[in-house]
Amino acid sequence: MNNLENPLGYKPIGKLLTQFSVPAIISCLINSIYNIVDQIFIGQGVGYQGNAATTVAFPIMIILLAFGNMTGAGSSAFAAIRLGEGNDKLAKKCLNNAFVFSFLLGIIIMVLGIIFLKPLLWLFGAKNSVIMNYSYEYTFIILLGTPFNLVSIALSNLARTDGNPRLAMYGMLIGAGINTILDPVYIFIFNWGVKGAAIATITSQIISAIILTLYFIKESKKNPRHLMIERQYLSLDFALIKNFLALGFSAGITQSAICIMQVVMNNSLMHYGNLSSIGGDVALSAMGIVMKISTIMTSLAVGVGMGAQPILGFNKGAKKYMRIRKTYLSAISLATILVMCCWIMCHIFPEAIIGLFGKESEEFTDFAVNCMNIYLFGTFCAGFQIVSCNYFQATGQPLKAAILSTLRQLSLLVPLIIILPIFFGLKGILFSAPIADIASAFIVSRFIIPEMKKLSKLEHQTAM
Repeated sequence: MNNLENPLGYKPIGKLLTQFSVPAIISCLINSIYNIVDQIFIGQGVGYQGNAATTVAFPIMIILLAFGNMTGAGSSAFAAIRLGEGNDKLAKKCLNNAFVFSFLLGIIIMVLGIIFLKPLLWLFGAKNSVIMNYSYEYTFIILLGTPFNLVSIALSNLARTDGNPRLAMYGMLIGAGINTILDPVYIFIFNWGVKGAAIATITSQIISAIILTLYFIKESKKNPRHLMIERQYLSLDFALIKNFLALGFSAGITQSAICIMQVVMNNSLMHYGNLSSIGGDVALSAMGIVMKISTIMTSLAVGVGMGAQPILGFNKGAKKYMRIRKTYLSAISLATILVMCCWIMCHIFPEAIIGLFGKESEEFTDFAVNCMNIYLFGTFCAGFQIVSCNYFQATGQPLKAAILSTLRQLSLLVPLIIILPIFFGLKGILFSAPIADIASAFIVSRFIIPEMKKLSKLEHQTAM
């Protein structure tokens, strides 16, 4: 496949970005909705303590996503650059190694997670027996689906690089539909509670993984231009794995930083919540809802970044600097508009959004709305931050991508969550997020502005 044959190298950027970003956004939303749908039905069927349990379990979900994104985003970026260079064989080998590696990694994580589950849940905020029991039931089952979850995440990323972004969307969409159907059946009809929600989730993840795997085994053979799973490439090449993991490191470390932040936040909420009139359980549950809403908002920007990634990577390999710069600027604009629309909706209809997760006391609702208004105030910066990190990852600059990926969650937010409550109590936790969002956007701009100037210079030199 040469550069002229691949639409990533010549099709209008606006059409490409729409073609790749819309399915990626839907896929990201679906991935976010898995846990959120569980939380909505658990809130209706079990109550706020069930929601608190899923909040405690959330860091483990993030860890799984971190490993999935590290493999998927890294292999996708590596394969896109190789395709741009015209090296189809290495791109195919990358796909096969990512497939095998993600499944084996999933087995290792599943076993270790089950062995150390109770200490992890205690560390993540399960400080009383009720929340511990609920969170253990839920997370134990979620861990059983880890190999399929990681395969699904990896192959959905590679489907976009293969020029089939709709496949990733359809695989996730079918899984999400099954999860949404099974959740009320297992929770309300079978009375399985949080355990039923977890079973519904892993069932949908397994089906998504099967759909994506079958495509790369069978459907892709209909067109020799496509990447495909082939026996000759299935043996692990650790040098290749090391290369694509380096590119995916920023995606993985972003999720890892979120996990660390979530652990610090959960424990801070319990501590300062118990010192206030709200109570630790209520603070943990309410913030858990707000964090899920935040995940939906940021997933829009993540989807745009993922959609832009194969376009950026291919044109990086093909040395088409004007297309790289135009793709980045278009992606920034689209991501910012989408996040802003959600941000405005949250400020107009906060009670209605909170009410989806179950009807609790007026005190609970008031606190949750307050959390939403303050904590999400700086989210309008998310589009710029996330797409910029994706840019450095997609263009083969893993060190910059890694630095910027940890900036908001780890370097800024975690210290603020620890320091501000000392002076402002529970409200200090809420104000930590907008301060971190705005500060990180400023720092990211110091990296991206010189990069855009460099692209303009290279573009000018190429034109001469």
